[in-house]
Formats: sequence, structure tokens, C-alpha cells
Amino acid sequence: MSLADLPPGQNAEQVRNHWWWRPGWHVGRRFFAFHITFDNQPALHDLAATYRTALAEMPSLTLIPDQWLHLTMQGVGFTDGIQPAVLSQLVEEARNLLAAVPAFEVEFGPVIVADEAIVMPAEPPHPVQELRRLTRTAIGRVFGEEQVPENADRFRPHVSVAYLTADGSSAPYVKMVNQTEAEKARLTITHVDLIEMHRDRQMYEWQTIERLPLARRT
Repeated sequence: MSLADLPPGQNAEQVRNHWWWRPGWHVGRRFFAFHITFDNQPALHDLAATYRTALAEMPSLTLIPDQWLHLTMQGVGFTDGIQPAVLSQLVEEARNLLAAVPAFEVEFGPVIVADEAIVMPAEPPHPVQELRRLTRTAIGRVFGEEQVPENADRFRPHVSVAYLTADGSSAPYVKMVNQTEAEKARLTITHVDLIEMHRDRQMYEWQTIERLPLARRT
């Protein structure tokens, strides 16, 4: 069961390989997306490291290093289908919308075993959901409402610490993470990034195209 369908605190019963090729994806193709990234966030890095250490001996996992920790928020489209002038317009639309949102605090942990990943849900989810709504608004204004990708309602903000690479029961992973003692990580979200990413090496790797700051907290 996907993370969006799991009740709070509940794990999936079965897992599957995350690295199947989604429609349109192939080696060498790049994709634009609005994500939250986490450079200079030691509390989150320490929490992720705790779970990586606990999971290190488990089979069929891709552990995510600090460099590539991210909160998947809203896809935009493949780079070969978006002209630079249109992308610039999207950046400015999103920048203006996000600049009115004050930075906010969010907590991560404990983890949940979902169908394709071991994840740390964001709590509370509502501020992140609002950021996603605004990026979707920006896409709709530039591309047209009918061109906004992904389901508006099926979104549960989280940061993955590992991807599953084989089909099977979730039970061994659930047992391991339940035995792991870890403090929650509390951090401040100050920006959204427009990134250009790929998955050529069974890892989401990217370069940041634009960093879009939120308003300073008062």
C-alpha cells in the first residue's frame, strides 16, 4: 500500500522494487520538479544516519546519503518538453507565490515502511501541503490548469531514507525500524527548490536550477 493510502503510524504489509521505470523515464532523460532539499540541516542528517546504520545489513535496500535527501513535492515535466522562456516564467510565478509564505518548523520521524520506500513523514503535513498547492497554482497559471501533473489530493509529505529494491514482505524492515531508537528531527523549512533530476544510477540526483525562498519568520 502506498504511503498516501496508509493511516498514520501504519506500515505497508508488502513491499516492491522502487526502481521500475515510470512512464516517460529512461536513462539520460531529465525531469524538472519542485522539491524541498536539506543541505545544512544537521538534525535531519543525524536522524537519517541513525536509520541508515540500523538498516545497513538489511537486504534489498538503496540507502540515501545526506546529499540526496529530499522531500518530493511537485513534478513539473521532462526537460526536453519545456522551453527555457517558459521555465523562467514558471520560476517567477512560483517565486512570487512562495515569497508570501513564512518559513515554518516541521518534524520528521519515526519512520514508516511504505510499499516502495522507508520514509520519515513530515509533521504537521499541512504547511508542506500548502507549498505544494502554490507550486501547482504556478504551474497551472503558466501551462494551463489541465497541464498540472500528478494528483492534487494524493500527497503525504515525507523524506525517504531508503528505497526498496525487491518484492516481498515488509515484516523484516518493520521489525528493524521498530527496534531503532531515534529522536525526532525538528527543522525550519526556508525555501523550495526547482531542480533538474535524473534516476540513471538508482538514486535521485539533481542540480538546483532556482532556490525560491519563503518569507522570513517574524
